[in-house]
Amino acid sequence: MKNLRFGAFVYQTGLALFAAVFLAGCTFSETKADAKFVDSGNITLMTWNVQNLFDGNDDGTEYDEYRQSAGWSVEKYLGRINAISDAIGRVQPPPDIITIQEVENIGILDDIAGSLSGYAWTHFANNPGAALGLGIISRFPLDGSRVHSITINNETTPRPVLETRVQAGDDEFVIFACHWKSKLGGDEATENVRKASARVILRRIRELRQDEPELGVIVTGDLNENHDEFYRQNAAMICALLPDDPYCAQFTGCTGPEGTTDPYQQKDFIVISRNKPPAADHFPEEAVVLFSPWLRELENGSYYYKHNWETIDHFLISGQFFNNTGLDYESAAVVDYQPFAAGGLPVSYNLRTGRGFSDHLPLLLILRRH
Repeated sequence: MKNLRFGAFVYQTGLALFAAVFLAGCTFSETKADAKFVDSGNITLMTWNVQNLFDGNDDGTEYDEYRQSAGWSVEKYLGRINAISDAIGRVQPPPDIITIQEVENIGILDDIAGSLSGYAWTHFANNPGAALGLGIISRFPLDGSRVHSITINNETTPRPVLETRVQAGDDEFVIFACHWKSKLGGDEATENVRKASARVILRRIRELRQDEPELGVIVTGDLNENHDEFYRQNAAMICALLPDDPYCAQFTGCTGPEGTTDPYQQKDFIVISRNKPPAADHFPEEAVVLFSPWLRELENGSYYYKHNWETIDHFLISGQFFNNTGLDYESAAVVDYQPFAAGGLPVSYNLRTGRGFSDHLPLLLILRRH
């Protein structure tokens, strides 16, 4: 394992000052086991917020209820690892790449990977002093990882964006693993922080488009933003995810009277589409538009809050996965069956009984190889 830290640089864009950090201002860890992966064809990705997964050691950053003084222990931690690994092992088709949110450190990712079979690569990122971070375990080699820590108006996003390249035989694509700011503190008050994360992803997608136009991109993780957030907010504010909607395009200034367009108004939001490939119907042709399965084939949600479903866990997929060459989008699904769910609802982890898994359901994405 190696821990990497470097200095940050600052750039000016729009009205706000951002710090874009590559392996900087945060901690990046990776583990590569001595294992050889044999590519079998299709690729299955999974994303899952595993709900407060701490190890059994006291490091001083844990939530109070996960300290040894509160009764948390190595034995209870290992019980969670066994349960989570067993649940993942029941998923069909078996996931080749798993992005995981709300884990304390890379050791936890290594324990999950070690309890399964064939996951030789693990990457982890968090902010210094943060209780929880996010990571990836993969059967495919991961390369060229970058960690983007974002600050807007003196507020740093709770977790960075982890960017990595997947080397899938002759195919290569980029994953942006995310866990965006929650709505704790109010929807509108926290939206700018989620938009800051979207802004950095937009910038990187545009850079990749220019340098490697054939390279596919997948944004995944817990974005704490519904696919229809704009409508849930009564179409009254620009959200980090916006639909390809004519009113929305006008509301953001990307389209104007008499058919005028201004793609540069897309500064801090990602346009999501139901089109395959995800071409814009109402935003400018140059807009960054990604396909969201929530708009087409996923039902209900992945998180159940106050008796309502939310669609805050995502796979957002670029157009390169819809061109009938290399890897192509096949399908997506919510893992809403046992042991992850009971009666269709997530089986949350119960700290008192030690039972359950997470308050989020996993999502699956299948890529078909031509």
